[in-house]
Amino acid sequence: MSVRTIFLATTTAAALALGGCTTVSAQDTPAVAAAPAPAPAKAKNVILFIGDGMGVSTVTAARIYAGQKLGQTGEEYVLPFETFEHLALVKTYNANAQVPDSAGTASAMNTGVKTKIGMLGYAPEAHHGDCASGKGLESPLVSEEARAHGKALGIVSTARITHATPAAVYARSVNRDWEADAAIAEDQRGLGCLDIARQLVATPFDVALGGGSAAFFGKAGGGQRLDASADLPAAWAKATGGTYVTSAAQMAAAPADKPVLGLFSPSHMTYMVDRKTDTSEPTLTDMTQSAIGHLQSDPDGYYLMVESGRIDHGHHAGQAGYALEEAVEFARAIQWAIDNTDPDETLILVTADHSHVFTIAGYPRRGNDILGLVVPPEGGGEDGDAAEGPTLAKDGKPYTTLGYGNGPGAVKPDAEGGRPIPETGVHAHQQSLVPTGSETHGGEDVALYANGPGAENVRGVMEQNLIYDVIRKAFGWE
Repeated sequence: MSVRTIFLATTTAAALALGGCTTVSAQDTPAVAAAPAPAPAKAKNVILFIGDGMGVSTVTAARIYAGQKLGQTGEEYVLPFETFEHLALVKTYNANAQVPDSAGTASAMNTGVKTKIGMLGYAPEAHHGDCASGKGLESPLVSEEARAHGKALGIVSTARITHATPAAVYARSVNRDWEADAAIAEDQRGLGCLDIARQLVATPFDVALGGGSAAFFGKAGGGQRLDASADLPAAWAKATGGTYVTSAAQMAAAPADKPVLGLFSPSHMTYMVDRKTDTSEPTLTDMTQSAIGHLQSDPDGYYLMVESGRIDHGHHAGQAGYALEEAVEFARAIQWAIDNTDPDETLILVTADHSHVFTIAGYPRRGNDILGLVVPPEGGGEDGDAAEGPTLAKDGKPYTTLGYGNGPGAVKPDAEGGRPIPETGVHAHQQSLVPTGSETHGGEDVALYANGPGAENVRGVMEQNLIYDVIRKAFGWE
């Protein structure tokens, strides 16, 4: 070994020993190629759960209500989707409305385009109720792209399957009310716009389950179509080889390798509060289980939208107990999906299309009946009220924790000219401020919860139409 070689070896060893004190120039450091960033995992399946009208106040009240049904105080309870790691706030306004409706919001999620209130699947340049105005302004549907990639398609709702939120998955209409052909204005008929029921049976879906059979039949079948003998389900079954079902038992017995259309009521399905023990209707959990069971056999995966439609309807009626029972069943359906899908291949999104003017107020004690009167904490509430009984308002009467900014529960003077004592319990109509025939939507942001491949794209404050992009990125289409 030469003297120079020994010298270099010696000085190199010294430099390594004094690494904290010695600077090594870049030219002395061997170049190491940076490891390529791992490609983001792709989702084989995407399930979009929409709690119609399930704003943040509804989530909070449902959490407490669900916990109290289990004998807990309720506040500490955790709903299944509240364990998801990724969360965002979503801005819900429509293209022409500060406070939105379900057609515009569901369209935003399924097309990536915010549109006008009352329209489905058309760009906002179209005119509401004007069939011809929509020509050339059709927005892309994520369901159509899913089908083009070979994926199975499922639509589930406790509302009419032709109602705004489920219809946004598969239909385009300049008027969300055109559920059956008889609903289309006479001057708009024959201009090329199909009613929503007709569009559903023309869609190559694998599973469609919900209410609203009246839009698919003529008068002879107890329906609303112009042709008295119309029977769209029979024609669909003949054309596709699929199975039409009208009960939970028939749904459970339907062949797993053929498409299924289930219509379980003439209009919306029965509220959970009003269900009878001998009902033939499936629950939302039953329908979710059936849908996933049919879809999961597709080797290319699936896109499934599941809507709890009647949360919204309970709020519109000013009956919080009805809305919360629907929300609890919604949580059960989500839990079933969590337990029966692979989180490494299935992106689950849980959100609402919009909120409601629904409040949780007063200073009730921990564990206070969420559907009851406000009773202050032990030792008195914020205003020093004693804890022996309900808190009294300035009129000397109690009030409930839950209430509405407007709605059919607006206070009407009782026989003595004052505010009546409020109702309590699951059937109660909560009191509201402004008298309206139906309680209205709220305009605040709603939450979006995500788990699975692509969930990392759910963060911050998002425009609602970006949910479409989250789905497409998860599938690897971007």
